[in-house]
Amino acid sequence: MAENNFTSPNSASSGCFKEAVCINAGRVYDSCSDKDCVELRVVFTDTAQQIIDNATSIKCKAVQVMDVFMDVEPVPFNKGFYSVDMTFYFVVQLEACTMETVTPIPVDGLAVFTKKVILYGSEGNVNVFTSDKNCVCPQNTYAKDTTPKSVVQVVNPICLAAKIKECCPTECCVSVPTSIANRFDGEFTTVVTNKFVEVTLGVFSIVSLERTVQMMIPVYDFSIPDKECVQTNDDPCELFKRIKFPVNEFFPPRLSELQEEDGCGCDIPLDRQ
Repeated sequence: MAENNFTSPNSASSGCFKEAVCINAGRVYDSCSDKDCVELRVVFTDTAQQIIDNATSIKCKAVQVMDVFMDVEPVPFNKGFYSVDMTFYFVVQLEACTMETVTPIPVDGLAVFTKKVILYGSEGNVNVFTSDKNCVCPQNTYAKDTTPKSVVQVVNPICLAAKIKECCPTECCVSVPTSIANRFDGEFTTVVTNKFVEVTLGVFSIVSLERTVQMMIPVYDFSIPDKECVQTNDDPCELFKRIKFPVNEFFPPRLSELQEEDGCGCDIPLDRQ
């Protein structure tokens, strides 16, 4: 597939721009990156907990980020700084082995991770009036928000370990938001558990505070795509012919080849590849 490149009669390489324009854009005032290694208890619905109670061993297949809830509050006596409280919801995909079955049983559980960071978000105290909101009233929509916007970027965690542990029968009751609970089979109610699962996750995240500000940027010209749209037809064989042969699927690349493509990691000894 051809890349969608853009060309301009007055390109940036000419050393001059056409005009300067003012735009509204989100400016990042502060950000931080984290690498957390956490041990979390996995909670299950009533139907999934029955499988865990009968399991003899457990294996973690994958972990996915379901959602991140954020709350931004100003830090007292420290103007311009804000605390960002984050709650990460992970769906943990496990395989449980029991005495009754030969093949492992797939079961999904929920892991919750909370953390707080303090970042600089500057100060602002303006009344914002916008007319692009969905509103049945004839007047403009009024909004007032003096806090910056928090943005969290997180990749799917790495499951480092998973353990199934014996415990005395206890009642496990968790408070799960409805939007999260609806994605699981069963209900997160008060469940009597004989066993529980503990996972160790490696979480990579980036947190930033942004404000919408007016910025002056140089403009060289309008972006005009330099390729034509590909017309599709009803012949699946014609579409299949345009797909490149997946060489890497049959011949996986070596580590040295990946390093040459990425241009990094050249200091790794060859005997460790």
